[in-house]
Amino acid sequence: MSERVIFDETGGLESEPRSIYREAAAWFREASSELITSRKAEAEAFFRRIGITFAVYGDEAGAERIIPFDIFPRILSSDEWSRLSEGLEQRVKALNAFIGDVYGAREIVKAGVVPEDLILANPAFRPEMTRIKPTAGLYTHIAGIDLVRTGPDDFFVLEDNARTPSGVSYMMENREAMLRLFPELFGRLRIKPVDQYPDELLATLRSLAPTTASREPTVVVLTPGPFNSAYYEHTFLADRMGVELVEGRDLFVRSNIVYMRTTEGPQRVDVIYRRIDDEFLDPLTFRPDSTLGVPGLMSAYKAGNVTLSNAVGTGVADDKAVYSYMPEIVKFYTGEEPKLANVPTWRCREPDALGYVLANIKDLVVKEVNGSGGYGMLVGPHATKAQRESFAAKVKANPANYIAQPTLALSTIPCFVESGLAPRHVDLRPFVLSGSDKVRIVPGGLTRVALKEGSLVVNSSQGGGTKDTWVIDDAPPRPKGQSRSQRQMN
Repeated sequence: MSERVIFDETGGLESEPRSIYREAAAWFREASSELITSRKAEAEAFFRRIGITFAVYGDEAGAERIIPFDIFPRILSSDEWSRLSEGLEQRVKALNAFIGDVYGAREIVKAGVVPEDLILANPAFRPEMTRIKPTAGLYTHIAGIDLVRTGPDDFFVLEDNARTPSGVSYMMENREAMLRLFPELFGRLRIKPVDQYPDELLATLRSLAPTTASREPTVVVLTPGPFNSAYYEHTFLADRMGVELVEGRDLFVRSNIVYMRTTEGPQRVDVIYRRIDDEFLDPLTFRPDSTLGVPGLMSAYKAGNVTLSNAVGTGVADDKAVYSYMPEIVKFYTGEEPKLANVPTWRCREPDALGYVLANIKDLVVKEVNGSGGYGMLVGPHATKAQRESFAAKVKANPANYIAQPTLALSTIPCFVESGLAPRHVDLRPFVLSGSDKVRIVPGGLTRVALKEGSLVVNSSQGGGTKDTWVIDDAPPRPKGQSRSQRQMN
């Protein structure tokens, strides 16, 4: 293989950085090592103080960890963001249409675009959702679309998260930290804010309330409890939206209506932003041993008396084999060519693709179709011969469970590591909110970083970290000491 060319998104800090990075690059070039060390320590102290943590399941060492945070920002221009936003909105509209079709007439199957067995054999497919049409025909109200970049104009969708995408609390707390650490940069650059996300989320959820709600809808966040790895985010969002954080035991169903127990008596609930997996949501419909859910919740949902956000069964669109059909899915439902491209994908369920993958596994990334968190995958170029042979045996034994993709030359952003400033691979998870009134996308998203040298795995459970993502106006920054109005007069 020829050596891959890695795109440095800054354009090179030591030479002539891209215009959108010039201010940040100048600050970091001029800052002393003592000042950088001090800002890094401040950032860590900030995250420890607010208690933003995540848990790694199965980690015997314990327990809650602070996700590593890097203080060098990831910057996008407003033009880049505008193009991404258009593609994200198109893709999420297609995802919602696909999920509705999956549980409805399955026109896409009849048209021969997506094989029916890919849907019916999907472990996230919920037959209980058949013929249920939620408010506005929307299923995935909060979507996280993972993007990677390989060049100046080359963005690709790596993965769709239509079920319960997490990480928005990190996006917001990262920004809060950077505002504290670099007020001078925020004073000079027009950085689009992200702190309106909770308001946008609440507006989206309220817009999805059942039409029977004649009063201001009551919204709650349903959590599995403090032992869940994303519990911090559950509490964070409930607090920022000003709504109640509830567990299953705080809710009950009577006459197909959901109520919340309060000190003033039962209060009707209209919208549930649920962070509990489908199978634990209602012991009368799914797992009877679940103590996390609400008995009778699905009956209330089917009766149209409560909105579940996201809808049950949206995970069918998270499947990586389904992902491989997304270009066709987008065109089928929108009549347009995709504005955001997929990463080329081989479906191992197809004999020709399987043969290619097995013959070239040393050069490919091979993934389980329902894997997540960086688990259940093989990065061929970084694996040993024994690891490749072992993984190939798994693929041969169950080809339908795997897809493969080329090992992309993911873009890099400088990060502060033990040896100093060094490039590390990144991805981006923007959050797309789909309400009955409109689609809302907060500018930026969560940039995740593969902090291990050469690694392409950005997940926090696999040693990854995060960065703040800045979307800035393309106009040059204001000269020091000059107000925006003065600059406009000049």
